[in-house]
Parts: sequence; C-alpha cells; structure tokens
Amino acid sequence: MEFISTRNPSLKATFREAVFKGLAPDGGLYHPLETPDLGDLFLSFQHSHTFPQIAEQILLQLFPSEIPPAVAHQIAQRAFTFTPILRNISDHNGSLKILELFHGPSCAFKDFGACFLAAIMEEFLNDESSHAIILTATSGDTGSAVARAFYRRKHIDVVILYPSGRVSPLQEKQLTTVGGNVSALEVKGSFDDCQRMVKEAFVDPELNEKLRLTSANSINIGRLIPQAFYYIWAYAQLAPEEKKKLIFCVPSGNFGNLTAGVLAWQWGLPVKKFIAATNINKVVPEYLETGIYKPRASLQTLSNAMDVGNPSNFERLSRIFQDDYQQMREMLEGIWITDKDTLSTIRKYYTRQKLFLDPHTALGVCASERFMQSIPAFEDCIVTLGTAHPGKFLEVVEEATGKQPPLPKQLQEALELPKQAIPVDPTLNALKHFLLERFG
Repeated sequence: MEFISTRNPSLKATFREAVFKGLAPDGGLYHPLETPDLGDLFLSFQHSHTFPQIAEQILLQLFPSEIPPAVAHQIAQRAFTFTPILRNISDHNGSLKILELFHGPSCAFKDFGACFLAAIMEEFLNDESSHAIILTATSGDTGSAVARAFYRRKHIDVVILYPSGRVSPLQEKQLTTVGGNVSALEVKGSFDDCQRMVKEAFVDPELNEKLRLTSANSINIGRLIPQAFYYIWAYAQLAPEEKKKLIFCVPSGNFGNLTAGVLAWQWGLPVKKFIAATNINKVVPEYLETGIYKPRASLQTLSNAMDVGNPSNFERLSRIFQDDYQQMREMLEGIWITDKDTLSTIRKYYTRQKLFLDPHTALGVCASERFMQSIPAFEDCIVTLGTAHPGKFLEVVEEATGKQPPLPKQLQEALELPKQAIPVDPTLNALKHFLLERFG
C-alpha cells in the first residue's frame, strides 16, 4: 500500500515513510493511494476472533511487503493487550449499543492507535538504529494515550502540547506526570493553537534539518489505520440480522476516529451510515447541511476533547469522497449536541441503568437517540463509540448525577503523582526554542 498527500497526489510514501514524516512535505495528510478490497476477510471474522487476531490479519493484507507475518503477529500482541467491549444499552431490541474503547492504559479510545504506533515505530527504529521525536497536540485524551504508549520506548522522545485550562484535571494529570522520555508543554492558548504549532514545526526547514520529528496525532496515518480495526471487530460481534443494518455513531472532534471508520467501510465493511456527532463546534454538521465549509475558532464545552474548530481529518474525508458533497452527505449524518443535552443524557442513563457515561460518549448516545427518533419505525442497529472512561471526567459526571464513578487503577495512580509541565506561548518560535534547546 502506497500513501499520497491529500493536497498533491504526486507526493508518495511507503507506510514506514508516512509513519515517520507525519505530514507530507506540502502540509497535506498522508492517505492510502489504493483502496484494497477486504470485504471477504471482514465477513470471515467470527465472534470468537480476538482483537489481536483481527488486527494481525488486516495488517498482513494491508502491508504484505512492509510487515512480515512474524512481525505482524508480534506487533498485534504487543500493542493490543486490552480489548473493546460491546455493550447493549437499549430498552428493547438491542438497537442501541456502546462500543467501549476505554479499557486501555489511559482509559480512552486513543490507546488503540497510540499503542499500535508505539509498537510499529519501535520496530522500525530498531531496524534503522535511529532516534525520533514524537511531537503531538492534544485536546485531552491524545496526550495521555501517547504518553502512556511511548513511555520508555527505545529510540523515542515525546513532546506533548496541550491548551492550558482546557483539559480536565485528570486528563492533565495523566499527560503531565509520566516524565522520563515524555515532556508536556502547557500552551497559553486553545487546541487549535497547539495543532497549528505542531503543523508549523513539521514544515520548518531548520527543525527538520536538525531533528527527526514525527507525530502521534490522528494526522499520522500510522495511528489512524489501527483505529479502523475496532469497527471491524465490532461488526464481528453482532448477530447476523444486526450486521445487515449497521450504523456507527462517532463522537467527533478532529475527525480522525470517524475517518478510520469510513476507511473500514471503503475497504469493504458493510455499514449503512455514519453519524458524525459533535458539540457546538459544528463545522462539519453545518457543512453536511449547507455544503459550505467554514472553519473557525473553537468554543469550550464539557466534551473538551471535541473542541476543535478546524478538524484536520476533514481533508482525508474529502479525499475519500473525492470532494463529492452529495456522496459524503449520503454516507454521513451530522448531528450536534449542546452541553445541556449532554448532561441530561448522562443523568438519564445513570438514573435508568446505573450506567456512568463520560460527556463524549453521552453526546454520541444523545445523537444516536435523536437520529433514531427522526426515522419512523426505526429498525437499524446503532453502535455508538464509547470514547473515554467516565472517571476521566469526574466533575462533569458528578454535576449530572450527584455521584462520582469509581476510578480504574491507572487513573487513581495518576492523581497521586506531581504535575510536570513547561508553560509556553502559542507560537512556533516558543516551540522551536524548546525543541532545539532540549534535543538540538
């Protein structure tokens, strides 16, 4: 499989090259040139197949020349020491389910992509006997997932940029308490500032001459592709009648998670539709309604990891649908949800089922319910992606329910460690100064 820039198809790269470059030289995102037909493979997966087994088989089909069978097995086993859980939350018919993706080391869906990327980068760097610096922006969960996945990995240092005051206290603890080869920069600005700084660093001639920079954001194709695996795993868990009418609802911020699902569909996964669920940062739902794409500064919400006003992966979505607005609109349904409705959904599911939901998952559930209510005699099966453990958002969950969810061990341990973060201005110069002083 070759990869091309979303902005210039003549700029090509192998998987290994795309993983380490992060961004293409023209500032575009790497995207698969080919569209493999994996439909028969997906249909062959059974409920009994483990997540690593499914990941291994897909890797072998996607990268037969770059990832030998023994390496594919090793990477799948090393990266995925945890698994999703598919939970039915419907009152009847099993028409609404949650795909819980928060059982990894940082309790967020981004563990899947980050742990795979760490494993594949370590494997590639061992071959080359070289060193790389991971540079990544986070609106919440990416930072902690990357920090945990890359901690103590050989030949790798990690620099995480996060917006000061715009991540939850526990998220901040998770990404600033790791230490070792992981540095946290507390940016005096928004997530969009952090993302801009990272993008500017990747195309800065001086930095790229002196340092080998790469990214662990969803702009990195090496983190995006493994996120497609859990859509395929979820499909394998469904009953035969549910597989024929499958819809995924994806809480969306930078739109990497949704793009991964759309890639799985493009490769042959039978999906009827995707719901792109956002908070009031509704740039993509507005586009799907009007055909006009208007990025703007992000607004702060309770679902903070989705506070993105200029989602990077919209470039990849446009590429997949070949800039065909009508085709994209047929496959994607945009729904945006307010903080008020998010809190109401958290409260409802705790009251009815004693089920704690984090604000991002609750937003997705609310969007799923709204979609179901818009269809007379709804008979499909909606799988909503559960993106984070509710314990990561204690304050929001307690505001909605009056209760605090129990904390998993990995979250409890993070709370007890001291914060280690370096304040920086929201400029490329501030980031360059830190990188060259630390690693130059």
